[in-house]
Amino acid sequence: MNQLDRITLAVDKRGGKPCIRGLRITVYDVLEYLASGMTETDILRDFPDLEPEDIRAALAFAAERERKSVSITFV
Repeated sequence: MNQLDRITLAVDKRGGKPCIRGLRITVYDVLEYLASGMTETDILRDFPDLEPEDIRAALAFAAERERKSVSITFV
């Protein structure tokens, strides 16, 4: 399975936001947990449906989205 294949989009789940493997856990949720200081172990303990690869997929998805959306303004 490709890392980004773990990210799903469905209009009937979480308003069409990118989710992890069809679960109701969004990429944003995972990123927010990491940003708040939770470790991968903490997240996996609190959300047993998640797998370590899901966390890496969320990070890869965010990196890819950021890469595509960055624009540079020269002053």
